[in-house]
Amino acid sequence: MEYSFLGKSGLEVSRLSFGAATFGFPTSADVAVGNIGVVETKEACRLIGLCRDAGVTYFDTADVYSTGDSEKILGEALKPYRKDIALGTKTTMPMGTGSFDRGASRRHIVQSCEDSLRRLGTDWIDLFQLHYPDYLVPAEETMRALDDLVRDGKVRYVGCSNYSGWHMMRSLAASDTLGIERFVSHQMCYSLIDRDAENELIPAALDQGVGLMAWGPLSGGFLSGKYRRGEPLPKGSRFEALPNYPPPANPELAYNVLDVLREIAEKRERTVGDVALNWVLRRPWIDTLILGARTEQQLVANLKAMEWSLGEDEFNSLEKASQTPLPYPNRIQRMINADRTPPIPAYRP
Repeated sequence: MEYSFLGKSGLEVSRLSFGAATFGFPTSADVAVGNIGVVETKEACRLIGLCRDAGVTYFDTADVYSTGDSEKILGEALKPYRKDIALGTKTTMPMGTGSFDRGASRRHIVQSCEDSLRRLGTDWIDLFQLHYPDYLVPAEETMRALDDLVRDGKVRYVGCSNYSGWHMMRSLAASDTLGIERFVSHQMCYSLIDRDAENELIPAALDQGVGLMAWGPLSGGFLSGKYRRGEPLPKGSRFEALPNYPPPANPELAYNVLDVLREIAEKRERTVGDVALNWVLRRPWIDTLILGARTEQQLVANLKAMEWSLGEDEFNSLEKASQTPLPYPNRIQRMINADRTPPIPAYRP
């Protein structure tokens, strides 16, 4: 296993980490995307044990996953390892029908932290993240509430997730102006077929010293290799079971990427998913890649991504296959002002 500090912080995390969105009970509810897998306590303990054997030190969840049940199960599974791991959770998504049950107000942030601590069975949360931005609450109020949680010892570091570039910069500016805790990380969707973050989020994070955490590196399982052009969705797959889960935005590009992945996987005697994960790991600015798994077989396969490295030519062939046109103003900046618009670093040997 390799390890990295999140941005400019002192929080060290494993470059492969584990996300517990699949943890839950058959009776659990989930208002986010629906239950994407029901992994109960016994199986969760087995998965966490496999992660620890592989050197994984960061584990991630959210209050909304299975409406709190993911936190309960993860907390129970991590009890033997609590002092040796970093634990992260997230807030802002609806946890009820009341007006105080969501968002980034001081009222909700403080209450949700207390609730997460109780469900996780721990005295502190290593990384407390805002799951989505709240357009309606002043950034100063939100960041001050997070700062108070750090000063109270309930939280060690704070981060954001699924923010746009201007939301993150507004929050960082509020922290800097007030002289309080600032985000150390941004948890973002990133994969071979989800590269939008390269246009704004990643350059902003690199400029501000904010660590980058990638979720969805297999794009909901699409890049695992079980999907084929022109064939029905596999039974039990995420896209078949959860019709509201977003499919690839550009299906033709997605299947072209799969063609290149299969070619490399066959040549290197790896799985398609293994190659897709390794491509993300080769990005020098990815501090940790968050894996999800519903079964032991899936987890064991995904953990193998750290065992090898794509060559630069292989990396570039995937880069080319997955490239999409730049949006404005990135397009015109690169075209007219290229010598003052350096690209972000691409390949990590």
